Amino acid sequence: VQLQASGGGLVQAGGSLRLSCAASGRTFSTYAMGWFRQAPGKEREFVVAIRSSGSSTYYTDSVKGRFTISRDNAKNMVYLQMNSLKPEDTAVYYCAADPSGWGRSPQHFAYWGQGTQVTVSS
Repeated sequence: VQLQASGGGLVQAGGSLRLSCAASGRTFSTYAMGWFRQAPGKEREFVVAIRSSGSSTYYTDSVKGRFTISRDNAKNMVYLQMNSLKPEDTAVYYCAADPSGWGRSPQHFAYWGQGTQVTVSS
């Protein structure tokens, strides 16, 4: 599967952005999908994941209540709605696919998009 993330940009603190990830291939609906981010000088970290069916989602604590992941299996798309953005959310955001379909283990994400930059100004 090939992944293409988009939707990043510059936004003021408190603002919103919606990231999109387009996936190729007919097996998209069998993959769990996730978003990770990497800030300058830091390691890449898990942000959120959604099971292949969309029935379960998993969020890192720092984004709970502010970010929402969703997917449209008919369109091979996954989205990340980010509200109440903070300067510490500044990072390159990557979408990723987990062939197991579960999305519970970050180490199972085997396919990665190219990343999209999100910058939140204070």
